[in-house]
Amino acid sequence: MQPLSDLLVLDFSTLLPGPLASLFLAEAGARIVRIERPEGEDMRRFPPRFGETSAPFAALNRGKTSLAIDLKAPDAVERLRPLIEKADILIEQFRPGVMARLGFGPEAMRAINPRLIYCSISGYGQEGPRALEAGHDINYQAIGGLLGQSLKRGEPAPLPPTLVADIAGGAMPAVLNILLALRERDRSGQGCHLDIAMTDAMPTFAWYGLAQGQASGRYPQGGEGLLTGGSPRYGLYSTADGWFLAVGALEEKFWATFCAAIGLEEALRDDRRQEAATRAAVAALIGAQPAEHWRALLEPLDCCCTVVRTLEEALADPHLTARGLLDRQAEEPGGRRIVSTPLPLAPVFRDAAPALRKVPAVGDEAL
Repeated sequence: MQPLSDLLVLDFSTLLPGPLASLFLAEAGARIVRIERPEGEDMRRFPPRFGETSAPFAALNRGKTSLAIDLKAPDAVERLRPLIEKADILIEQFRPGVMARLGFGPEAMRAINPRLIYCSISGYGQEGPRALEAGHDINYQAIGGLLGQSLKRGEPAPLPPTLVADIAGGAMPAVLNILLALRERDRSGQGCHLDIAMTDAMPTFAWYGLAQGQASGRYPQGGEGLLTGGSPRYGLYSTADGWFLAVGALEEKFWATFCAAIGLEEALRDDRRQEAATRAAVAALIGAQPAEHWRALLEPLDCCCTVVRTLEEALADPHLTARGLLDRQAEEPGGRRIVSTPLPLAPVFRDAAPALRKVPAVGDEAL
């Protein structure tokens, strides 16, 4: 079952958000044609490498073909016109205005193909005071309030959640809105221009704090929220060997099981009375034993407590391997295969995308 097998996608994007979005579409059967500059996009040069191929590039671009063309050339639009006329979706990730200056703006493209769904992914959106600012994932998290939920003033700053803005603020909303736009096009026969701003999605992750602020008139400060450091029931605790236990025992039944297992004194189990004292006592108990002790004791108890896995351990986890999440492989031109990025798509789509093909030659023959 490949529900998007009749769709053609032109992907002008680079690096992570756009290519990941088009990879989701490829997994569901869409034909993806990447439009790259003659020397290839920057991700092709990211280490590590397998022969001629960048492993990160291969992981994100399996199942796609690439067309190399200089978009600044006077005849670039005409050379791509045959593809534009047939395309269903166009994805781009330049700063606002760049595609229009090149002659590939949404109005120009939809004049050629009114059914085209044109998806722009950017850090701050196509309009607004920050629209033209440069940024990366960490900046979008900072501006959007996500980092401020867990940071406490005067304390060492933890590393931010990795690539939340790029993936959950860029790639995921792009795919969701493209699918919604396809549904609308089924009814109206018309395409549209989608404005996906990675920063816009960041307050979504602070939904609980937003609800608290709206209801009480006071927004929680860094480290105060139920899910952002304010409760001893939800957080990371250091173990004796320098690793971490992730505790998510929010519900009373899980909390009671957890407290009994670690031997927390009865007077501190009602954490609503003295959250700081309870947290300190839990931290001391967890810090007295190595991670493997807590793995063996707590994980079988069904109390929402798990030892943090390294990436290498996660790849070997029996659950992940049983689910087939790591079965995808990408192929470099020489034939060598690498395990590539898993996607949370329904199992029915998991074998939809073929291996990565070699980049066609530059020129009209690649069309």
